[in-house]
Amino acid sequence: MNFALTVDQLEIREAVTRLCERFGDDYWLAKDDGGGFPHEFHRAMAEAGWLGVAMPEEFGGSGLGITEAAVVMQAVAQSGAGFSGASAVHMNIFGLHPVVVFGTEEQKARFLPPLIAGTEKACFAVTEPDVGLDTTRLKTRAVRAGNGYRVSGRKIWTSTGQVAQKMLILTRTTPIEEAARPSHGMTLFYTDLDRSKVEVREIHKMGRAAVDSNMVFIDGLKVPAEDRIGEEGKGFQYILHGMNPERILIAAEAVGLGRAALARAARYAGERVVFGRPIGQNQGIQHPLAERWIDLEAAELMVLRAAAAYDAGEDAGTVGAYANAAKYFAAEAGHRACETAVLTHGGMGYAREFQVERFFREIQIARIAPISSQLILSHIAERVLRLPKSY
Repeated sequence: MNFALTVDQLEIREAVTRLCERFGDDYWLAKDDGGGFPHEFHRAMAEAGWLGVAMPEEFGGSGLGITEAAVVMQAVAQSGAGFSGASAVHMNIFGLHPVVVFGTEEQKARFLPPLIAGTEKACFAVTEPDVGLDTTRLKTRAVRAGNGYRVSGRKIWTSTGQVAQKMLILTRTTPIEEAARPSHGMTLFYTDLDRSKVEVREIHKMGRAAVDSNMVFIDGLKVPAEDRIGEEGKGFQYILHGMNPERILIAAEAVGLGRAALARAARYAGERVVFGRPIGQNQGIQHPLAERWIDLEAAELMVLRAAAAYDAGEDAGTVGAYANAAKYFAAEAGHRACETAVLTHGGMGYAREFQVERFFREIQIARIAPISSQLILSHIAERVLRLPKSY
């Protein structure tokens, strides 16, 4: 049994790391201060081919697995780009997986190449303000109109909505009270984000200013039938195929960000002299840092186990358990590492120039999105331990 990355995977990590070195602390600090999408970074990732790492080769991708995608995303976050860099390309790498699996050949040929080339950006419009994680209760409606649909409703926490040209949107086509099950009657579309019918209003937040999050108001958006993914009414089932990869990639990013914070903390502890000795000589500093290293090593193994299960086509229950567990554990490990990094720096941990306070703000994303820690624990308790459903 071998838990090491392959030679090819190590080469991927090294290549992404070299690319990220072109975008240093000053670049990301400026983005954190002033906001604005990191178009230069996104373009560089597209030109190097990384946006298509897990997309089919016949449409311009590399045809690799979620394991390789996780290697890419961990390297991005670990470079110091953190979630500012990872979130800029995250959606392009995993988001259209439902299209890859359930789209027609015509749809794949139309939708995937521009995304892989970086000429189009996509946003993911699922969460709603009055629904939260109870996705089956979403209220955005798609009503048949001529040769297509007319969509109206609201979405929230839609990342990259300010810069996206396309939108992957989950709607309800059958009222929930008429559906056989709450998860039935929802339909998925990948369509143009027509700003004459869609208002995208940015949400100002505590971190990751480089990648916008938004409230989206949709009023009579016309969607052609050829932009519908799969069958009408089966959108919820389709969207599930993108959720496990998303959790795995978020987990990889959390590990990467934790590693970035830990590296800076260890370096500072070795250089900072107080009472005539480096603070890293004190076990009160050493031991928390050593614990964080252990945490992150374990978290990376969980990420790789989940990714391997997905790439091997293991049953959905197994993949879901590992993907959720990896996301939970990596988020907590990353959070502990970022917190320890701030505390190791003492007062300077509160200073912007040392970056670790930015890392601490950004790691909160992994603990909150795309699913709460409490729901993950409930999922494991119910699906793995076979305990009664608690909600």
